[in-house]
Amino acid sequence: MNRILDGMRVVESSAFVAVPLAGMTLAQMGAEVIRIDRLEGGLDAGRLPLAPSGDSLFWAGLNKGKKSIAVDMRNPEARDLITQLITAPGKDAGLFMTNLRVPGFTDYKTLSAQRPDLIMATLTGDRHGNPQVDYTVNPAIGIPAMTGPEGHDDPVAHALPCWDLIAGHQMVSSLLAAERHRLRKGAGQEVVMSLKDIAAATIGHLGMIGDAVINDNDREKSGNALYGAYGQDFVCADGQRVMVIGLTDGQWKGLLKVTGTTEVMAKLGKRLGRDMNDEGTRWDLRHQITGILAPWFASRRVEEFASDFEARGLTWSVFRTVKEAVRQDPDLSEANPMFSMVDQPGMGRFPVPGYPAEFGSHGRCKPAPAPRLGEHTEEILGDVIRLSDGEIGQLFDKGIVQALDTAAPNVRRSAA
Repeated sequence: MNRILDGMRVVESSAFVAVPLAGMTLAQMGAEVIRIDRLEGGLDAGRLPLAPSGDSLFWAGLNKGKKSIAVDMRNPEARDLITQLITAPGKDAGLFMTNLRVPGFTDYKTLSAQRPDLIMATLTGDRHGNPQVDYTVNPAIGIPAMTGPEGHDDPVAHALPCWDLIAGHQMVSSLLAAERHRLRKGAGQEVVMSLKDIAAATIGHLGMIGDAVINDNDREKSGNALYGAYGQDFVCADGQRVMVIGLTDGQWKGLLKVTGTTEVMAKLGKRLGRDMNDEGTRWDLRHQITGILAPWFASRRVEEFASDFEARGLTWSVFRTVKEAVRQDPDLSEANPMFSMVDQPGMGRFPVPGYPAEFGSHGRCKPAPAPRLGEHTEEILGDVIRLSDGEIGQLFDKGIVQALDTAAPNVRRSAA
């Protein structure tokens, strides 16, 4: 955390990736982010990947630095507590993010009646309010049809929920924009966006929609090739696979110089009447280019050319698994100031990233672990909702809220 948003309070009711990511991002910039959790845990509480203990590494990763209040959301008294929490006073409070909006309860009309300057950021599946997730939006907009090996007929999905990730950061920027408006004008508002609209906007920004409308053919699969320029993977003599990029003029000429293929590439361009300095030409001739370069890589081990590639500033990488990357790449370790070793309760100790950006006005702070379920219930009831000790005790006695037993951190308690 870098504390640049110190003093801001955001309440979050969420599941899946986008909104938890948004809340985690704000928490890592110093905001107090309070998760509203069910007594049995959220929808993501057991999502893979899991630690050997059975606890979710996925959940812990997306909820770093937050606070958790565990409540029985089916209980009318608990619903009143949630309303009080979301609409609690404070000029830097009254900020709510959700993708689990409930009409008549956690909708903007109901909540803003209690606090007119409320800012509520809501993520829906699509603009009609239908449910969607990254893995349904992606095929709906055509990305799997252009992903995978050349000539492969079946669509290929991917492992990274990119639209969720983009949506999470859109939630952050939209919430902060609305908060700036409130600071200047004193007015709250609801900001609504949909996962599918964010995906559609993104492919529009990248020219994909224009390409589909104006040009005749669908964009085809191109394997690991860099679309629109030159970039390709090669298998080396030691069996390792590398990705090499020749997108810019400098990258392209450097690649040819190191591999000693400058002259033969010039001859290829002359024979075909094409300008090899044009990135579109390199895309069109990618198979011929690869045919020239492939023997060079196939006859060399990575260790034989790695230092030369680095010395000349080429853009390239070895293909790794995540386990290999963690072992081999210092950027995924404490050698990178973004990372710190963190003890995550119930899981163990491992490298955890903080906020990626560095602010000149605020130094880096170590990332905080994710909360255990209900870890901050008593604190939130007392400090935010301003209940007395007696009132809090009654809520525990009724089973309306739960908290961790501080003497046994992995055990929840339901009575004071």
